[in-house]
Amino acid sequence: MYERILTDFDIRTIMDSGQVFRIRPLPLESAPISCAETGGSPPSTAETFLAAAGKHAVLIRQKPESEDRMRVSFSCTKEEFSNFWNSYFDLDRDYEAIRRSVDPEDAFLTSAIRCGRGIRILRQDLWETIISFLVSQNNNITRIRRSLEALCERYGEKISVNAFPDSPATSLTYESVHAFPSPESILEGGPGGLDGLGLGYRDKYIFRMAQRCAGQEGQEWLDLLLKSSYEDALALLLKEYGIGKKVADCICLFALHHVDAFPIDTHMKQILNAFYPEGFPFSRYEGYAGILQQYMFYYKLTQRRTS
Repeated sequence: MYERILTDFDIRTIMDSGQVFRIRPLPLESAPISCAETGGSPPSTAETFLAAAGKHAVLIRQKPESEDRMRVSFSCTKEEFSNFWNSYFDLDRDYEAIRRSVDPEDAFLTSAIRCGRGIRILRQDLWETIISFLVSQNNNITRIRRSLEALCERYGEKISVNAFPDSPATSLTYESVHAFPSPESILEGGPGGLDGLGLGYRDKYIFRMAQRCAGQEGQEWLDLLLKSSYEDALALLLKEYGIGKKVADCICLFALHHVDAFPIDTHMKQILNAFYPEGFPFSRYEGYAGILQQYMFYYKLTQRRTS
């Protein structure tokens, strides 16, 4: 087990922010709490979550130390945390400085950063993120999670996850979690191998993308994306079957970590029309507008859930 005191980190808020779909609470220890219920403050009790990313999985337990500090335990070694999870959760970026940069006269954005405090833009696996956001099209978070988990169970390898010694969820020591499947494993199932996963018309996008990313040629294309600028990566992604501007921007933001990418879906269009009719002030937030987009998107989702 490895423990840190972190600022600007809340795993539940990250889970609910719409950028990741393979983090879930352990029901024996966690109860849903929104920023509307706590007035923007984190919950006062400990919560435990299972996070799966690529071929990695870890339990995360968090409990507030103060208004702005969270005691966070990871059920992995310090070495694994340093080699993977520290970067995955973008823990070396100063999110407090980003929040301080927000115009105090911008009532909507100041409310959004207060509600979404704890969000971090994850550094997710590129292949997994492409598939996740192909599945996300015209979909809701619950169904996206269900479909991706079913895909992993069908084609992903079983991986183990350590449990906390004092946790009532110690059965996870023996329970299998599934890695995200490779392009090749999806192709082995054939075009009909995605039936029954709740994907609908999106199954053809996934199969075609598996063909695109398989083998040496596919890995070279993924490597090219990883090396590309935001503009070049966006252009490459938009050439692919099933990928539009919003999905491409999500991939750029959540996998390639171009934090100037600013995905615009129905929720964001509503925000921009209602609060920024003359345009969002991108020049003020040049280089990190995508981080602010996540605060705004999460705040809109939270308002919708509690209205």
